Amino acid sequence: MINSDNLCMSCMKEIGTLKECPHCGFNTESQQIAPYLPIRTVLGNRYLVGKLLEYNGDGATYMGLDLSTRASVNIREFYPIGVAVRNNKTLEVSPEEEKTELYNDLMQSFIEMWRKILRLSGLSALVKVYDILEGNGTCYVITENIEGVTLREYLLKNNLGYISWEKARPLLMPVLSTLGTLHSSGIIHRGISPSTLIVANDGKIRITGFSISPVRSARSDLKSQLFAGYAAFEQYGFDGRQGPWTDIYGFGAVLYRTLIGTDPIDSTERVTNDRLMVPGKFAEQLPAYVINGLVNALQILPEDRTRSVEELRAELSAAPSAAVSGLEFEPANKPQPKYQNVAQRLEPDDEPYVSEKREAAQKRHNRSTIVIGIASAVIVLAVLFVVLFSTGVLDKFNIGQGKDKGTATAVQVEVPNFIGKNINDILSDEYYNKNFVFETSSQNSSEYEVDVVMKQSAEVGSSVDQGSVIKLVVSKGKETVSFPMSGIIGEKYETAFETLSKMGFVCKKIEKLNTDNQTPGTVAGFDLEAGAIYEKNTTVYLFVWAEPETTTTTTTTTTQNYNSDSSGNETDENNFIYD
Repeated sequence: MINSDNLCMSCMKEIGTLKECPHCGFNTESQQIAPYLPIRTVLGNRYLVGKLLEYNGDGATYMGLDLSTRASVNIREFYPIGVAVRNNKTLEVSPEEEKTELYNDLMQSFIEMWRKILRLSGLSALVKVYDILEGNGTCYVITENIEGVTLREYLLKNNLGYISWEKARPLLMPVLSTLGTLHSSGIIHRGISPSTLIVANDGKIRITGFSISPVRSARSDLKSQLFAGYAAFEQYGFDGRQGPWTDIYGFGAVLYRTLIGTDPIDSTERVTNDRLMVPGKFAEQLPAYVINGLVNALQILPEDRTRSVEELRAELSAAPSAAVSGLEFEPANKPQPKYQNVAQRLEPDDEPYVSEKREAAQKRHNRSTIVIGIASAVIVLAVLFVVLFSTGVLDKFNIGQGKDKGTATAVQVEVPNFIGKNINDILSDEYYNKNFVFETSSQNSSEYEVDVVMKQSAEVGSSVDQGSVIKLVVSKGKETVSFPMSGIIGEKYETAFETLSKMGFVCKKIEKLNTDNQTPGTVAGFDLEAGAIYEKNTTVYLFVWAEPETTTTTTTTTTQNYNSDSSGNETDENNFIYD
């Protein structure tokens, strides 16, 4: 029988009586935020509920454990915000007053969608569904817990922030094929983005982030969740019918981000001023047929866009003769900015910069080789000296003795360069342990990987007594912070600034046009993802409502205000004016 008290509710690994998980850092005394399922709730006498991972308009996802197989899982609960309420004692979910019919229709759509996905669970690029159960007045879906990182994190870990078509093709084409199968089964994802595509530890992508259609549409009965730059124009409610071409746009935007290194401009901005560009150096490097497929997939109007997965696959698999149009191309010789946009603020994007880094790295490598060679020779001599001394051979020649016969001096050994080495390799090395005593401490570092030595107390090449203490500072990796899931939207800018600054974010303010008497000085949105992990000192742009407009215009205006998605991204808050 599994004792859940010994498990971390964030990663489901055994931690005994520890208060903080050594694997993921989760505090065992943390409480679940209301109104979501309490930690350690058991569903269907089989599934243990853990930490809340994310939530949106139609439900919440929890970390979980299958008590029968002892495998970690994800648990998706149908819990539509603004439509349902929970009894905190019985955990029963029920519709809000006068919303029973809506609740039942939404839950039926939720169940039907996941049953279709369950039947397709054999697809390699699709998250696996293990079980669907109903209870507590709602529905729960049990899916695999994919060990890996989002495509966004995967690309940001790359030195350039993007990858070549040769690497992108085997990574993304299985996703396209799986989308085709989903479409044939009547499933439109509507949320394809770098945040919903997971690069698993086996190097393959899984499609996650499924929600019912009202969540992926701006005008609906549920709180919408649209991904800025990846949601198609028709998802914002401009009477455009959604279909496979909606996912084509999302996939095209993902391909653009993967190959170019920047998020595409949001479709609502492009409709009045299409400034989406393919920089000149990429236009030269990418095959013409890939650019052609990309352009056709990113057409703003649904009727102009590639209509099916089969068409897009054909365009990306051969070199069609169709002319490339629809996107602008920057001249190849035009100077490129070092940082393209907020998402790439830490990612170099110009070749001179990369070349300089490579040249500097090569010089460091050459110096390291020389130092290692010298150190190796010294170490060999030191070992030989120690062996001769310990066997008494040197005593015959009075070597290693003081001026007074019989008074031995301490054996001297040369300090090697420990910086850049893994601490585990050092501590397990027989020679190092024979000659030195190590004291370690740890610090965060953006330069050194986890468990790599970054500082040492004794100077490299210096001589110390055998058995001397060497203090090593070991890297804990980059210092990271999680962007808050809630509590920023609607707050005064000063309050949000203070909260985020204390967490380690660098806040920048951008005023937003206020045409609907929104409270001035309050936060309307931000450019980061709620719940995502970022390196400390990451810049967050806060969109703050300006003073209300007081002037009038004679043009006929149609103003549409949208809610931000559950991630806090400003996906639906643009204002449009039509003559």
